[in-house]
Order: sequence, then structure tokens, then C-alpha cells
Amino acid sequence: MESFIQITTTTESKEQAKKITDFLVAQKLAACVQIMGPVESTYRWKGKVENTQEWLCLVKTTAELYDKVEAAIKSLHSYEMPEIVAVPIIKGSEEYLGWLGNESA
Repeated sequence: MESFIQITTTTESKEQAKKITDFLVAQKLAACVQIMGPVESTYRWKGKVENTQEWLCLVKTTAELYDKVEAAIKSLHSYEMPEIVAVPIIKGSEEYLGWLGNESA
């Protein structure tokens, strides 16, 4: 059985989120990407506490495609160090996971 993951990243604008998601799906690096936002983010960056609005992208793909997804996000992203975090999908409906495996290949 394939290993499935969900990768999260945030962007500074909805337009940038759309650019990244459109590329990932068009290149079959992800079966599905959801864009949510704006979300409020608070984080420490270069010694300061920052508060900003961002757009959250939830990328559904296979573990074997992680390196390619990471490279694509980095190449399309405006941040110096974008959030790129993957978590395993440990369970899901057989139908959904079958579709996920077929669409991100």
C-alpha cells in the first residue's frame, strides 16, 4: 500500500496560494490542494514576534513525491523560508486513498 501524506504551507496572498496549488495539481505532484484563509499567524522571525494574515494550503499527495513537492513550493514561494511540513495520513476511506494514489502519480 502506498504511503500518503498531507503537506502544509502558508503564503502571503491568495494569488500565490493559487499559483502553487495550480502547479502542483497540473504537474500531478498532488491530487488535491485546499486553500483556506485568511488565517492569522503569530511567529518569531529574526528575533521579533510577527503577526500576519496568511493563506493555508493543504496538499494531499504520496510520500514518494515529497521531495518534488518541496522543491516546487520553494521555487514558487516568495518567503525566504516557507513552511513546508508533511504529516502522514494514517487512515482514510479506501475509495479516497485509491483516488489519491491515482491522481498524484
